[in-house]
Amino acid sequence: MKKSITLIVLVISCLQIFGQSTQYWQQHVDYTMDIDMDVENYQFTGKQKLVYTNNSPDRLNEVFYHLQFNAFQPGSEMDIRLQNVPDPDKRMSVNKGTVEHPVFESRIATLKPNEIGYQKVISLTQDGKPVAYNIFGSIMKVSLNTPLDPGMKTTFDLEFKGQVPLTIRRAGRDNKGGVALSMAQWYPKLAEYDFEGWHANAYLGREFYGVWGNFDVTIHIDKNYTIGGSGYLQNPQEVGHGYEDPSKKLNLPTGDKLTWHFKAPNVHDFSWAADPNYIHEKVIGENNVMLHFFYKNEPDIIKVWKELPEKTKEILTFFNNNVGPYPYKQYSVIQAGDGGMEYAMCTFISGKRSFGSLVGTTAHEFAHSWFQFILASNETKHSWMDEGFTSYISDAAINQVLNQNKETPNIEDYKNYFNLVYSGIEEPLTTFSDRFESNLAYERAAYSKGSIFLSQLGYVIGKENLEKTLKAYYDEFKFKHPQPNDIKRTAEKVSGLQLEWYLNYWVSTTKFIDYAVRSVEGQQIMLERKGTMPMPIDLKVTFEDGSSADYNIPLQMMYGHKPTEATVLESWSWVNPIYTIHTDKKVLSAEIDPKHLMADVNREDNSLNH
Repeated sequence: MKKSITLIVLVISCLQIFGQSTQYWQQHVDYTMDIDMDVENYQFTGKQKLVYTNNSPDRLNEVFYHLQFNAFQPGSEMDIRLQNVPDPDKRMSVNKGTVEHPVFESRIATLKPNEIGYQKVISLTQDGKPVAYNIFGSIMKVSLNTPLDPGMKTTFDLEFKGQVPLTIRRAGRDNKGGVALSMAQWYPKLAEYDFEGWHANAYLGREFYGVWGNFDVTIHIDKNYTIGGSGYLQNPQEVGHGYEDPSKKLNLPTGDKLTWHFKAPNVHDFSWAADPNYIHEKVIGENNVMLHFFYKNEPDIIKVWKELPEKTKEILTFFNNNVGPYPYKQYSVIQAGDGGMEYAMCTFISGKRSFGSLVGTTAHEFAHSWFQFILASNETKHSWMDEGFTSYISDAAINQVLNQNKETPNIEDYKNYFNLVYSGIEEPLTTFSDRFESNLAYERAAYSKGSIFLSQLGYVIGKENLEKTLKAYYDEFKFKHPQPNDIKRTAEKVSGLQLEWYLNYWVSTTKFIDYAVRSVEGQQIMLERKGTMPMPIDLKVTFEDGSSADYNIPLQMMYGHKPTEATVLESWSWVNPIYTIHTDKKVLSAEIDPKHLMADVNREDNSLNH
């Protein structure tokens, strides 16, 4: 007994020492930045004041910053990774061989000194005193002068110089569409610290994870340039460029530069783009959200982009109705970057596209405002939670907005997933986004398998319960950092079913689903689980007299079944590979999952005729 008491005291002491807590918390930042941009040499100087609030239960002795422009240099981790991955991103590499025998060369490796990106720290203080720091490529480690205790704040003042790289991936200058500046990943950004610790991951060109906070950003730039991006412009009458209130007089300053002042509340990133040849268009969407559009003043671009605003309004309404209300009063669709990429209150999209591609990409990137920028999961670790959920809901939006009338809007994701399974390169969804062995394995996993997580969840718990789950997930976890267990627990609360098995099998393993109708004889049907992942079964049976019936076979470890009009049969335990059904009539045929919502890797044996 004495030993037990001693052990309990020791455990309590350890919990106190290491600051473990079961209560949710998240860190907070307040950025104030002043940037002066030279559009001739693509260099800029900046001053950053960062007030950091430690809401964790831990004492912090260090902090980490992301210096992501440093990745765009020969010899960087992103460059070396690009040279060694078997299928490098075509936007980031050049094929020096042939189509049959490709030899890829990293575009980063050939950047000249005036073409690279960098963020150079000139000075850094903590609460007014110089503080020691070390830079490791795109990560800076800062050793605090004074440890930051739980509940306390500290202020970092940082002066830095930057150079905008040629557009290699997402950010940069002079992209293929001719956009001058795509300013993403442009400022020293504090890394996130959560219950798992610091997330100080080097930038390799893929996903992000940031600290919730407020941004106050001032940008000085050539007066001919129009800026679009995160935040609300505070001085529209002093910059014009389509922001001004036409009922009020413009008050443009003299000189070669304009000063743009933006504020972005309750976000975890800040991005902007600028070009001297932007058209700036505005329309008002649902709930008085101002939708801004920035695109090049070129005939082939204008022809396609002029029809985008009305479709974007429809997309906004769809997401409001099917996930939750967009919480900001502004969103910008900006021709910039190298494809399509989401940022706080805006997206960068390449301009030269067909109308269908432009609407589809806008829907996908806008959906990220919900899945990652409001429901801010750690997409570095759980890329399927942002890319997959975004793919699912944006496919549904496109299906409606473009009148595609698909019974399964994300049907292509099923095809991509099946190809991934048969390719032999599949890795678990728990793999860090940058650490998949190939880009193809990442894309098929994060986007396609992640999308199927939701559509197949609807198969497990019922479509109406899935719809309720998404709205409940939004309501409970907006402006937080939800984890995989959070979407699972939300679905459990909505449906009343146990779903730990589903999250584990689909996310943490590469086990696959494969069921078959093994035999149909007289009044008996025998089903077989041939795959390694168990599932509940929807079964359609046609009888010899021409009648038919629908059956639902719950998975035993669900401890219940979804709402259904089908006849619910006895549950099927995952340990048993065979399940037998006895009917009152002679059976003509039986078909498993007639709606094809279950990702069965071999559907050829899902039906059988007598």
